Amino acid sequence: MSKKKLNKVLNKIIFVLIIFIFLAYGKQILLDKKPINIKEDINIKDKNNSDKDETKENNKDNKKLEIYFFDVGQADSILINEENSTVLIDAGNNKDGKNLVEYLKNDLKLEKINIVIGTHPHEDHIGGLDEVINNFDIDKVYLPDVITTTKTFEDVLNSIEKKKYKIIIPKINEEFKLNNMNFKILYTGTDEKNLNDSSIVLKLKYDNTSYLFMEDASKKTEKKLLKKDITSDVIKIGHHGSEYSTSEDFLNKVNPKYAIIQVGKNNIYKHPNKETLEKLNKNNIKIYRTDINGTIKIISDGKNISFKTINTKIDG
Repeated sequence: MSKKKLNKVLNKIIFVLIIFIFLAYGKQILLDKKPINIKEDINIKDKNNSDKDETKENNKDNKKLEIYFFDVGQADSILINEENSTVLIDAGNNKDGKNLVEYLKNDLKLEKINIVIGTHPHEDHIGGLDEVINNFDIDKVYLPDVITTTKTFEDVLNSIEKKKYKIIIPKINEEFKLNNMNFKILYTGTDEKNLNDSSIVLKLKYDNTSYLFMEDASKKTEKKLLKKDITSDVIKIGHHGSEYSTSEDFLNKVNPKYAIIQVGKNNIYKHPNKETLEKLNKNNIKIYRTDINGTIKIISDGKNISFKTINTKIDG
């Protein structure tokens, strides 16, 4: 057969094969504008499964502790939150109450507070507590076993009575737990002559991190705590950093990395005291102050601790 005839035969064979392929698969190709890519579909399915697993794993690891040291001027108010379980320690001055409630409701989206602690009946600690009690569902209210005749204290008692809550007087060494937060009452007093030394002092352990809340406890109380486990990563310095708190022995025993001082800008008491600051600096303790930094937020996964400062406009 000549080369020319051979080419004609091959061309006819190729033509027949094209017709056969079209008849066999052409209809499906015309109906499906985009052919199915089996490999691509498998990849998408695998990716979706991976995302679900990753999300589940992230939710497991996303548990975190948040502590807000609110800027309430020359006063104290601290919110501790983890997985929607909340503890509020003090509520600032009387004029801070409405602003605090507004921030908790609107900015933090809180509807309930598990535990409210009024550490001692001074206006700069329980002044806004009646507003908080009036506006939130609360499981437990802790107060020390002391009484004062001020209107501020009476307002708090009236709010508690109106909501039919019971006052819990904590005991020294009492412990309670919320989710992964472990609290211990290190001290609470009955000193009505010096209400600062009736302060409820707490320690919080969260996995491998620890936090000590001294409120207005003086050196007298600090001395009683020296035999306890008070070592902590973070300390809320007692009594706004005044000369009456934060003794050398006490600070050495706590051995913190960070110190929080809740204090008002240009306050008449000249807090924090120069000597207190010198002790902290001498021990290479990082200092955060509400008069300088505003509201201070701690975030922890139980191993690491990070800090953020916020302008909250709560100070009344």
